[in-house]
Amino acid sequence: MTKKELRIKYKALRNALSPEETEDKSLAIANMLLKLDIWDKLYFHLFLSIEEHTEIQTEYILQILAGKDKEIVVSKSDFADCSMTHYLLTDNTRLKKNEYGIPEPVDGLEVPDNKIDVVFVPLLAFDANGHRTGYGKGFYDRFLAKCKNHVIKIGLSFFDAEEKIDDINHTDMVLDYCVTPNRIYTF
Repeated sequence: MTKKELRIKYKALRNALSPEETEDKSLAIANMLLKLDIWDKLYFHLFLSIEEHTEIQTEYILQILAGKDKEIVVSKSDFADCSMTHYLLTDNTRLKKNEYGIPEPVDGLEVPDNKIDVVFVPLLAFDANGHRTGYGKGFYDRFLAKCKNHVIKIGLSFFDAEEKIDDINHTDMVLDYCVTPNRIYTF
């Protein structure tokens, strides 16, 4: 399937989930993450969920990261050039939803791309080769290309892998893992 076809399919599948299913699957994904060998790292980048899009509820992952005393990094998006600026999430960080419903830090301590060790990557669908499709703007591909070479890229999905995404670009970043409620895929 093409990215466009996958976006349509997986938006519909996510929208069909009840709030209880979304919560249960999000908690299961957070628990699966505990099995990964990533917890010796310090800087973890996490997206904040867009509730209106039935995204994975990342507050469970936030709780794990805080409990393990990790440095949590969140981003602010610039839609003019499809870039992101990253900020340390602290008790003093003020969050505000942007025009697309994305909770973002208003300001704070900026964190450079090359400082980040692990990135939890949002997606709509992924395939058996570790390719993903998001909303189509390329924010995460641009961001990940600027990270250090050995940054760990972890996709989070309510659903299992597709066999293959047909229209992969050379700029598409491949995931290292994708975690679903029932399985960890390694690429």
